Order: sequence, then C-alpha cells, then structure tokens
Amino acid sequence: MSKTMQAVEITRAGGPEVLVPTTRPRPEPRTGEVVIRLAYAGVNRPDALQRAGLYAPPASASDLPGLEGAGEVVALGAGVSGVALGDQVCALLPGGGYAEYVATPAAHCLPVPTGMGLKEAACLPETYFTVWSNVFQRGGLKAGERFLVHGGSSGIGTTAIQLAREFGARVFTTAGSDDKCKVCEDLGAERAINYRSDDFVDAIRAEGGADLILDMVGGDYLPRNVKALADDGRLVQIAFLQGPKVELNFAPVMMRRLTITGSTLRPQSDLAKARIAEALLANVWPLLEAGKIAPVMDSEFALADAAKAHARMETSGHIGKIVLKVG
Repeated sequence: MSKTMQAVEITRAGGPEVLVPTTRPRPEPRTGEVVIRLAYAGVNRPDALQRAGLYAPPASASDLPGLEGAGEVVALGAGVSGVALGDQVCALLPGGGYAEYVATPAAHCLPVPTGMGLKEAACLPETYFTVWSNVFQRGGLKAGERFLVHGGSSGIGTTAIQLAREFGARVFTTAGSDDKCKVCEDLGAERAINYRSDDFVDAIRAEGGADLILDMVGGDYLPRNVKALADDGRLVQIAFLQGPKVELNFAPVMMRRLTITGSTLRPQSDLAKARIAEALLANVWPLLEAGKIAPVMDSEFALADAAKAHARMETSGHIGKIVLKVG
C-alpha cells in the first residue's frame, strides 16, 4: 500500500466550495482499530455541519469529514478480533471517510449484508446506528404505536419508515412535496403529510396523536411536536435544522406526562457505539439480507466532487442517500 492517499479536506469554514481534494498520509491502526480501503463513503448532514464550522470532530478523530463507508479491511491494530484482513465491511467512522483509507474501531464494523453491494452498504452505518439507537433504544417504539418521523424522504427518514414498518408500528411522516410523500408511502408510511400544504399537528392529532416523534428540524417544530404527541408520548430530537432555541410551554409536558429526549451519535463512547453495532447485527441485518429493507439511493459523485455532493444535499431535493465513489 502507498504511504499516502487521496482525500478531500475542509480548507476553512464555509459552503461546499471549501471542500478541496488533497493528499494525506495513509492512517495506521491504533489498538483495537482496523484500516479500511474504502470503495464508497456516505454523505450526511453532520458532514455539512462540520464543513460549516458548526460540528467539530472529537480530538482523537481525523479532521477529514465522513462518518460512514464500506470497503476492504487492509490493516489490523493490536487486539483486534472478529474482523480479518480482506473482509468486506461497512463501518461507522469517527471521521475521515472522505479518503481512500480510513481507520476506525473494529467493533464499529459490520459485515456487508449478503446480496448487497459496497455502494449501498456504505450508506447503512450512520443512518441505521442513528435510527436504531434513537427510535428503538431511546424512544422505545413498540408494535402498534403511532410513529411520526419528520423529513421522511431523507436518509434518516427513509430508514426510519422501513424499520418502524417492519417492527409493526403505524408510520406517519412529513415531506416537502407530493412526489416525496409518494416515495414515503411506497416505503410503508400509512400517511405522508406534505408540510407545505397541510398541518402535521392536525393530521396526527386526528389519528389520536403520536406515541413517538423523531425530529431533526427543531425551531418552531418543537412546540408543534408537543401538541402532536399523544398523552405519555415521547419526542426524540436528533438535529436542529431550524435552530435549537425556541420558547416552549412545559405545562403540557407535565400535565400530559410527555418525555422529551435526544442524542447525537458522534460524541458517544466507542463502547456505546459497539453495543449499537451488536444490536443492529442481531435485529436489523437479517432484514437487510432478506431484502425486507434497503437503503434508498439518491445519487453518486466522485470523491473529488464532494463539493457537488454537498451542494446536492443542501438543496434538499434529494430522496435517500448520497454517496461518494472513492475506490
């Protein structure tokens, strides 16, 4: 292997244009880590936040963006077990995915599902780790419950719809066009609400209210989500596309016994992420291998065109996942 690699770095905080191809030293695995020769890397909203200077990587992580990818294991650190040289894996990454090689904890690697290509597998980790940990572990979604996910046509949304459907929930979602709503309903949503023409609060209250809401919008959605919840309902917040600050009356939260919680994935410990990986392998990977669920793919860009991929994502015109072809 070459001692250097092609990568895309963030030259300064700013728009997509600050993503520039570069040459970097190839990473070496630390204890418990593997190095993966990436074939593809997923593109996600946290990458854009990092690029804009709003989501700094952990001190121990690469400064390169990229939180998921798939490829071949080419180096093992001390103490690695369960992963071998030559294995094809997809992995949750601490950073560094916009590159030909990346180092990540071996415990955050999962086998490429049988019958799935590396392109699709590269788009599994970030969204599936996020949805499983927030909807099922933190949110406690159960069969028969009414589940509302905002941004249903996003990578998170398309994943959440399919998983909630498979585990027996009644799924509702919001999206910004009739075409996007059609995609969501085809994936298994009982109803997709076009938020540009209909009020999701009225729509979900007419169904009895949501037992669980997964939200990445924030802003004025926060008080509206509280109104949309059924008594004893739960709101799980995973991002704030419209901002994290809003005036909120907590009296209904107390009187209706509501739960408001949330999380971000990247700052969690390696052990916490490893436990999510174990749960995914046991509960979700069989569904992927059976073809019952799959990532919804939007578009592919070359690694050197990462700026174009970010521009595509920030138009919000995409449906599903955007991927970079690395190898």
